[in-house]
Amino acid sequence: MATTIVLETSIPELPLISRGKVRDLYQINDDTLLFISTDRISSHDVNLKNGVPNKGAILNLISAHWFRIFADALPSLRTHVLAPPTPPLPPSAEKYQREQRCMPIRACTIFPIEAIVRGYLAGSAWKEYRAAGTVHGIQLPAGLQEFEQIPGGPIYTPSTKAAAGQHDENIHPDRVPALIGAKHAQAVEEAALSLYKIAHAHALTRGLILADTKFEFGHCSAAAAADDDDGALMLVDEAVTPDSSRFWLRDSHGAGRMPQGFDKQYLRDWLVGAGLQGKEGVEIPADVLEVLVRKYREVFRRLLGHEFGVGLRS
Repeated sequence: MATTIVLETSIPELPLISRGKVRDLYQINDDTLLFISTDRISSHDVNLKNGVPNKGAILNLISAHWFRIFADALPSLRTHVLAPPTPPLPPSAEKYQREQRCMPIRACTIFPIEAIVRGYLAGSAWKEYRAAGTVHGIQLPAGLQEFEQIPGGPIYTPSTKAAAGQHDENIHPDRVPALIGAKHAQAVEEAALSLYKIAHAHALTRGLILADTKFEFGHCSAAAAADDDDGALMLVDEAVTPDSSRFWLRDSHGAGRMPQGFDKQYLRDWLVGAGLQGKEGVEIPADVLEVLVRKYREVFRRLLGHEFGVGLRS
């Protein structure tokens, strides 16, 4: 597959619903939307000026891979992914389809939370623990080290899902029922923890540790759902990608020792080191971009079992 960079899509035949940090969303019909993954990349709630070559296709294919794994492991799980046959796309969308950026999805209502699951102490979780002995207000045992696996298993550490240009807020799980209702809150927590455990176990077989990841959930609209699906919990958005997760090389991991990572953390660290975190209009230098591309391609190779661009599935 040729190297391409897509920062913005254009499909004049379809209404544009929104442009997110990475994905453009179009309406195919009343029941169906089109997710297109671009090469935009964000950090500290700000998009960088340039994109990461083929990142959108890599994320899209990794997400599709996980959706298949989750469906096999949890047959009762519902996702926003539409099974073939899907509605035909207009001619202007065909190039994005050829580049493996497209995912036709159900029209869903998205819950205003991010269902983060952490199995290890890293990032903002480590900062909070070091300062207060807690993670999202959840008390953890004293004496833990950075990058250490959390005793007792992974923990559910949600955040609010802020509007564009605003910052997400880490919250205690007890605050979620007020945001989405008690029934949905319990279902989201249980599903997120189950999915993390499945993904963590699978990643280990590929030589990787899934340190943490973020899921998003919603419920299907009445128009898009079968009678027995209306209001049912849906896994939506991306799934366990290097944009939404921390992946570490399994053999490099040890408590208190920086593991080798294959995710967006490399970009975050560069921005912080350069004093550029949260600033608009920052361009990623060529040498940093080259390393980032290698990391995304390597996590793709390990998870899917082949190099990006080889043996792609539509």
